[in-house]
Amino acid sequence: MTIQTGLYTLGRDAEVRFTAKGDAVASLSLAYNYGKRDADGKQPTQWVDASMWGKRAESLTQYLLKGKEIWAVLDDVHIETYKKKDGTEGFKLAARVVDIKFVKNGTQQSARPAPAAAPKAAPQKAHKDSHGFDDMDDDIPF
Repeated sequence: MTIQTGLYTLGRDAEVRFTAKGDAVASLSLAYNYGKRDADGKQPTQWVDASMWGKRAESLTQYLLKGKEIWAVLDDVHIETYKKKDGTEGFKLAARVVDIKFVKNGTQQSARPAPAAAPKAAPQKAHKDSHGFDDMDDDIPF
């Protein structure tokens, strides 16, 4: 089992389909650059055919669009063989996405919705006889 974490760019819009049992699976085409830049300033690109399963695949597919950058954790990274149109054998890197975060302006954003912040109560003025402890809760666990 190999796990790979990194920044990827989506090469095409994600596509979701369903198994015979009704499980959602999204197909992702991920690209990342590696190695040294050549004389033209370009780096080699590695493509990964990835899949994402379950409710996350079903709900996030609409946001996984060509050109978007994501931070992903890939599991079960392996090489698959396939037959090319000309009959020769080809190789591709494949993996399963186990975690994903959206990237915006160089920062990660969780793919899970953030919980809503609780509204803060307005500060109350202390009574002139108060020692400043009236606003403390009585449920102190110790």
